[in-house]
Amino acid sequence: MAIVRVRSFAFSGIEAVPVEVQAQLSNGIPNFLVVGLPDKAVAEARERVRAALSAMGLSLPPKRVLINMAPADQLKEGSHFDLPMALAVLGTMDILPYEELAGYAALGELALDGSIAAVAGVLPAAMAAATREWGLICPASQGPEAAWAGNIEILAAPDLMSLINHFRGTQLLSPPASGGVAEVPEGPDLAQVKGMETARRALEIAAAGGHHLLMIGPPGAGKSMLACRLPGLLPDLSPLEALEVSMVHSVAGMLEGGRLLKRPPFREPHHSASQAALSGGGQRARPGEVSLAHRGVLFLDELPEFPRAALEALRQPVEAGRTTVARAAAHITYPARFQLIAAMNPCRCGHFGDAARECGRAPRCAEDYQGRISGPLLDRIDLVIQVSPITPTELSRAPEGEASALVAARVATARLRQRRRLGETLLNNEADIGSLLISGEGRLLAETASERLRLSARGFTRLLRVSSTIADLAGVAEVRRMDVAEALAYRHRPPGQPVLRAAGRDPLGR
Repeated sequence: MAIVRVRSFAFSGIEAVPVEVQAQLSNGIPNFLVVGLPDKAVAEARERVRAALSAMGLSLPPKRVLINMAPADQLKEGSHFDLPMALAVLGTMDILPYEELAGYAALGELALDGSIAAVAGVLPAAMAAATREWGLICPASQGPEAAWAGNIEILAAPDLMSLINHFRGTQLLSPPASGGVAEVPEGPDLAQVKGMETARRALEIAAAGGHHLLMIGPPGAGKSMLACRLPGLLPDLSPLEALEVSMVHSVAGMLEGGRLLKRPPFREPHHSASQAALSGGGQRARPGEVSLAHRGVLFLDELPEFPRAALEALRQPVEAGRTTVARAAAHITYPARFQLIAAMNPCRCGHFGDAARECGRAPRCAEDYQGRISGPLLDRIDLVIQVSPITPTELSRAPEGEASALVAARVATARLRQRRRLGETLLNNEADIGSLLISGEGRLLAETASERLRLSARGFTRLLRVSSTIADLAGVAEVRRMDVAEALAYRHRPPGQPVLRAAGRDPLGR
């Protein structure tokens, strides 16, 4: 009654946790048992394994088959345990050499005909196998994804029979090549945006420092148009960032063709999205939109229309760069260092401030509508601007704006300055105050204005961070008084104060 062991992985966030699948044949009433805290998908693997063996002309021996998944107190979720269970059973039947199976980890879903279907999480599983010097057995369609792990042996098999033939020496599975880099279609150009100089300037500052931005304006003013052009201003992901982002998408089952993502992701969920859809969760605690936007942009249009609980759940990831899904059995953490770009109308009808078009409930309707966004969430947003529509005459006659390529070059230069000062993985939106170079005049203005405007400690910190980004775009070593003045113009103010003053003007009136 030898016990055959085949390694696999469970997933906690993007971390692959080793699981040992143990199989034993023993005398007794014929039965197929799976223990070790399996979920519904794992428990159903018994029938898929039985059908896959039958498709190859094999049948389970008339004995008691016991599958144990260790550690037994950790929940096992997902259909990727089908393949290691089948390999362990074949090892107990002496069809596969179980001594060789001990050097591999395996994951894959079995079809009823014995073919191996794609599963989520192959990239983090391959990375975990590489650190432990194990080989990896995975579906053939995901061999290019696993190949990114580097110098490990990968058996990418189309079906169970090919694996049997490989181990028995009658067929050789060739090592797969890496899947390359995902091609992203070119997005809309900023040159198509005419006028709107203040909004364009705020968008450039947000791109350069990774700052959060809220745009307020009537319908059709160009808020969504501006947001969709932000990805074109961002530089490519670094190799480390690309691997990190791709691991999140792999766990979500969204890494197509095993190709790594080189561009920052851009996610724009509908305002009907639930809290679990935004911050992560659900029955299997999958990554939400905040994690899928990791190292990229999360665009929330019609911000007040999102459920209140979903918006409040953004407060942790916006501040900490990660989101934690709490369950009774475990706490799962996903990375969520994204750039929040939000847009909203000034009121439900969208025409508050336009005497000819606003509804009869003004200004009460605007207060109620904007009150759906809590103060703590607004305090975490670095830039708040008013987007005013341009007239048809201006739209028809205004020249084209500056192209995205020119703005992107300035953004890349500013980010290079930040990383030389802060480190390879940091931008100004995460910088500590002590690392920012601020002149005496600039610091005095920031302190005095923050007291007058009653900014919180968080608001003061974010003010200095935005000021530093403005200085980086200007190519100066220290934050000047005028840089702080412009950053103050973009800070959110309580009702009754202007949302945006003229850039560069002293907000204290001096």
